[in-house]
Amino acid sequence: MIDDPEAAEASLDPVRARLLAELVEPGSATTLSQRVGLPRQKINYHLRALERHGLVELVEERRKGNVTERIMRATAGSYVISPQVLGDVQPDPRRAPDRLSARWLLALAARLVRDVGELVTGAARARRRLATFALDGEIRFASAGDRAAFAEELASAVASLVAKYHDETAVAGRDHRLVVAVHPTPSREPETAADARE
Repeated sequence: MIDDPEAAEASLDPVRARLLAELVEPGSATTLSQRVGLPRQKINYHLRALERHGLVELVEERRKGNVTERIMRATAGSYVISPQVLGDVQPDPRRAPDRLSARWLLALAARLVRDVGELVTGAARARRRLATFALDGEIRFASAGDRAAFAEELASAVASLVAKYHDETAVAGRDHRLVVAVHPTPSREPETAADARE
C-alpha cells in the first residue's frame, strides 16, 4: 500500500513502474538495462528514487572488478495507491451518504482500499493472517424494476443478518465493516470489427 504522495508519484512514472514490475525477481541495473533498453546509469537513477521511497530494496552486493553491482528487488509483488494520498480531496463516504449515488459508492470503495491496505500492511508486519471475506459476481437484470426489487431484498437480507449476528455487548468482539455494492458492469470495447459484428 502506497500512502505517501511522493512515493505514489515515483511509482506512477512509466519507467519506474516498469522497473517495479521487472523487479518482482531480483535484478541489477545491468540486467534491467538489457531488459528495458535503457542505459545502466539511467536505470540506477530510477532505482535510487524507488529505493528512497521504500519501493525497492537491496538484496545483495556483488563485486565485479572495480564495480559493485547492487542486486535489487521490489518490496511487494504489487502495489495499490491509497486514496489518502489525495489528502483533503480524497473521496469521503461521510459526505452526502446516498445509497443510490455512484459518487458515494466510489467513496466507499476508496475507504475500502485505504482500510484494507492498512490492515494488510499491519498484518504483514505482525506476520499474521488477516480475516476477510469477499463476494464477486455478476447478475443480469431484465428491467430497472427488477434491479430495484433486488436491491430492496438484498438490503433486507443483509439487515436481517446484521441484526442476528451483531453483538454490541461482546467484550472480546471486534468490529467489522460490511460493504455491499451493485453497479453496472463496464462494457469493454471489442478489439476488432469482426468482434463487434459477433
